[in-house]
Amino acid sequence: MRLLLIEDNQNLVANLFDYLEPRGHVVDAAPDGRTGLHLASTQTYDVIILDWMLPRLDGPGVLAALRSESGSDVPVIMLTARDELPDKIAGFRAGADDYLTKPFALPELEVRLEALVARAQGRGRTRVLEVADLRFDLATLEVTRGGRLLHLYPACRRLLQELMQASPAAVTRERLEHVLWGDEPPDGDMLRSHIYELRRSVDSGFSLKLIHTLPRVGYRLAALDPTESNGGMQ
Repeated sequence: MRLLLIEDNQNLVANLFDYLEPRGHVVDAAPDGRTGLHLASTQTYDVIILDWMLPRLDGPGVLAALRSESGSDVPVIMLTARDELPDKIAGFRAGADDYLTKPFALPELEVRLEALVARAQGRGRTRVLEVADLRFDLATLEVTRGGRLLHLYPACRRLLQELMQASPAAVTRERLEHVLWGDEPPDGDMLRSHIYELRRSVDSGFSLKLIHTLPRVGYRLAALDPTESNGGMQ
């Protein structure tokens, strides 16, 4: 599973990482509601673990924005010390799929997460992106081209997902920078370096190039006739 943990208690975050990652799960973490909402809105996760009390934007606020503004149906389990029935009802009405009160047992959390993911996948959510012979399984994060497994860094996977979801349309540099760094892109042209690595993984050894540069615009991923591409090795 690929999980997003939105939690400001760093001790709990460390415990969850120590438990979940060795069991094969991929975990991203956000220390506040605004950061969590940004990640949840721009990345693909199988399930979200959401604390109620968060700085900048509380859990119900994150949920409301995620459901109404982003239209996301990703499963969400709320973690909270609030154990009164009205609090649980408020959590479910905000859009939570499950509710677990603190303290809790880590194996129980994992079982609940697996149940939520299985139920969501049963709803037939799109889990695979395909362009030409390039295939990205969003559930397993496995990327293949022509049946060959590609090994990508997390940043390259995020860029690839954005480009494949938009294909064959172009994606601006600003959008790609926002996907990776939010509103605070680093100094220098780090995006160009990541695109170089992504292109080397996806296109190296294949006669049909899929990643194309649009000068002064951005990039697109598409199976184009060579005469249609004005991309360069940027």
